[in-house]
Amino acid sequence: MDGVHKVLHSGWYILGSSVKAFEDDFAEYCGTEYCVGVANGLDALELIIHGYDIGPGDEVIVPSNTYIASILSISANGAVPVLVEPDLQTFNLDPAKIEAHITPNTKAILVVHLYGQACDMNPILEIANRYNLKVIEDCAQSHGALYGDKRVGNLGDAAAFSFYPGKNLGALGDGGAITTNDEELYNRLMALRNYGSHKKYENIYKGYNSRLDELQAPILSEKLKWLDQDNEKRREIASYYSDHILNSEVILPIVQHTSKSHVWHLFVIRVQKRNHFMEYMNKNGVQTMIHYPIPPHKQEAYREWSDLAFPISEQIHAEVVSLPISPVMEMGEVLRVVEVINEYRTN
Repeated sequence: MDGVHKVLHSGWYILGSSVKAFEDDFAEYCGTEYCVGVANGLDALELIIHGYDIGPGDEVIVPSNTYIASILSISANGAVPVLVEPDLQTFNLDPAKIEAHITPNTKAILVVHLYGQACDMNPILEIANRYNLKVIEDCAQSHGALYGDKRVGNLGDAAAFSFYPGKNLGALGDGGAITTNDEELYNRLMALRNYGSHKKYENIYKGYNSRLDELQAPILSEKLKWLDQDNEKRREIASYYSDHILNSEVILPIVQHTSKSHVWHLFVIRVQKRNHFMEYMNKNGVQTMIHYPIPPHKQEAYREWSDLAFPISEQIHAEVVSLPISPVMEMGEVLRVVEVINEYRTN
């Protein structure tokens, strides 16, 4: 790849022209003024929370069924994660449940566009405006998803992206980015990611070492050109699954908004007898996965929450199964998945 060769021959391997070029490209793609390349998606979330001075004693509302990284980013800043149940149909944060959890200590709502579908943002933004709360987007699974005419990453105050290799836009290693229209936050983040420094050896913040790799940047810039096309292929597969999986024992995912609102990072169904179903699929040559088997409040890392009950999240975590979906899947593979599922019976 020409971009990689350019980096190798430049001798500039940290925060060079390739990172800047990708930041510009990705900001334009998301529709934001600014983009800050960082080391990974967790760092992106952590830096946003730090950048907004959210810390000890502050509370951040977060969905109770998200991947634990969303919650870790809050804890890492000394703030308190406040878990709120999702909508069972969409798996995303239920706006109707947010307001009951707001207290004088609440500083932000961290929304997660889970599995590739944009959250229902208008009511969330209305609540945030009424209570003067920041809205932080976790876009780790939703690169390119739309809400109305805006892409995720341009819906709240700031957004975090992961470029882990398996993502819709994936690097060849770890990587992440933050998008925002907040110039003050942007300037602060540019220092925070680099030891708290804008100028070498002058440190104005207690910062991090979290920089997007110069070698990953041209790979991401090249793959960004194909992201919409790859997402459209995912939508075609998801549409075929939705139209042709005809088994009453399988609950299909719901698209809440327009077809473009979902980029299908994962195609997640629900089945009651999950182990039985997965064993059947495996025996018939179809690999399935669970995203995610253990809800955050049942993780050992958060043992202080072990007595809490989140019945919707617990149901989701007990029933979800991810089917194969990828822009490189052949139609024959898609047909086989549908055929095997339609022949599935619990008895």
